[in-house]
Amino acid sequence: MIHIEFLLEEPSAEAVLQILIPKIMPESATFACHVLGGKKTLLKELPTRLRGYNSWLPSNWRIIVLVDRDEEDCKRLKARLEKLCQTAGLISKTAAATKQPAQVINRIVVEELEAWFFGDMRALRKAYPRLPYISKKAAFRNPDRIRGGTWETLERLLQKAGYYKGGLPKIELAKTITPYMEPADNTSKSFQTFRQALLELMV
Repeated sequence: MIHIEFLLEEPSAEAVLQILIPKIMPESATFACHVLGGKKTLLKELPTRLRGYNSWLPSNWRIIVLVDRDEEDCKRLKARLEKLCQTAGLISKTAAATKQPAQVINRIVVEELEAWFFGDMRALRKAYPRLPYISKKAAFRNPDRIRGGTWETLERLLQKAGYYKGGLPKIELAKTITPYMEPADNTSKSFQTFRQALLELMV
């Protein structure tokens, strides 16, 4: 039986995973989410966290670090996460040899969690029926490349449709959309990379 420790930067990511992981993983898999209080804090605390895990991590446990790219260079951010794993004495998925199981999987959300919502327009419109059909528009065909920030874009679209005039509540948003999401159909490349990593843990 596999157990996954998720290290996250925000509560909305936890809200998504609590609903989404059971759709991807079998019932025998267990997981726990640890929100570390923002990306800056997560990156600051990660070395200590990883060293702590290294002292007692069971063989059937895996750690998944999930961070938003935001406006950072994706390769540099991934390299930074990989370096932290190496320094802590843990084996990352990228560094693992063919017959050597990875202990840590670093995954980057491009560019923000809301891109995963845009990757499932059916779920978005089920959650918010007044949203217009936008999936065929060029600007939304690749959720990971939506310009102007996926958070800001989704807030603008929802408010234009009459939702959340006072501002977008991220946790409520996550809990409203995620129950409708179909992981296999999501068009966000960063989401599918994340999903594939979970599926490979069960092989």
